[in-house]
Amino acid sequence: MDPTSALIAIGLSLVLSLLIYAFRLLTVSGCVASFLIGSVIGVFGSLSWLVLLIVFAILGFAATKSGFTKKKEMGVQEGTHGERNYKNILGVAIPPFIIALLNFIFPGNESMMALGYIATIAVAAADTSASELGVKDPKVWLITNFKRVAPGTDGGVSVSGTVISLIVSLAVSIVGYLVIFQSLDVSLLVPTVCGFIGCVADSVLGATVESKGLISKYTNNAITGIIGGLLTILILSVV
Repeated sequence: MDPTSALIAIGLSLVLSLLIYAFRLLTVSGCVASFLIGSVIGVFGSLSWLVLLIVFAILGFAATKSGFTKKKEMGVQEGTHGERNYKNILGVAIPPFIIALLNFIFPGNESMMALGYIATIAVAAADTSASELGVKDPKVWLITNFKRVAPGTDGGVSVSGTVISLIVSLAVSIVGYLVIFQSLDVSLLVPTVCGFIGCVADSVLGATVESKGLISKYTNNAITGIIGGLLTILILSVV
């Protein structure tokens, strides 16, 4: 990336992080993590990759604020005002961060890496939407045995949350394709499906290892985002 584009990427990351912090949606640590991750993705990926990350961040925080009063009454909200700290940021940003580094280390595979990058965003967006919006559905089942559980339970899934996650994964893939490639192609279905798979994997890990305290939800987010991204790259490398 040329110096001018790199400076633009760093500047955009700084402005975005400070703006979201001003709206009390990030803690200080979250603001710093957001700036650093955004800068790396913008520099080692591309400006279009950073733009997609910004779109996701805006939609994610909008989902957080949607029905916030009810979520606070249920005790399933993030932080006090929906704010996120560095752990939240790293949990969802490490996967696209890794893909951006792979794109830099292994040049010549930009299209495939871009789709893998889109998939990591799709996983995070699908999971965030399913959690933030689906949690308002009173009918929740544990994904491993389909027994009824309370909303907000690790590994709990609902019909509305599942439908939302699939729709959001498709929407992110479409937007990502338009932002990065300025066109649409049937290959966008790969990150769509892998994004949804990653979201389902998040619930499975939530019901098993996370519920037992073996991993945190942030680690869960990172693992499943990486799964979505690498699965996309793997599929595209063999078809």
